[in-house]
Amino acid sequence: QVQLEEFGGGLVQSGGSLRLSCAASGRLFTITSMSWYRQAPGGQRERVAFLTIGGTTDYADSVKGRFTISRDNTKSTVWLQMNSLKPEDTAVYYCQMRDHNDYWGHGTRVTVSP
Repeated sequence: QVQLEEFGGGLVQSGGSLRLSCAASGRLFTITSMSWYRQAPGGQRERVAFLTIGGTTDYADSVKGRFTISRDNTKSTVWLQMNSLKPEDTAVYYCQMRDHNDYWGHGTRVTVSP
């Protein structure tokens, strides 16, 4: 059974940085894409960063230029470097990986204070 676990959330002041990581355990086939999503209080889950096995990336407009997604395929690990954080980045962040199925972590909370 595949499990994803996120690390690195916490409380940070506006303008600060955090690096989230997500590690997969269990048997994965070829990962075709990795993504980070977030869900703010009272909001819907939205995708903030996407990375294909071929290296194509896509970012939500709200985080472009501030967030960077990267991966280590050999360890089935994905990171999200978040710089210049804003209070509106406050949310629970989830990683997702896709092979033949979609797998989700349980989320890590990021709180950005003004």
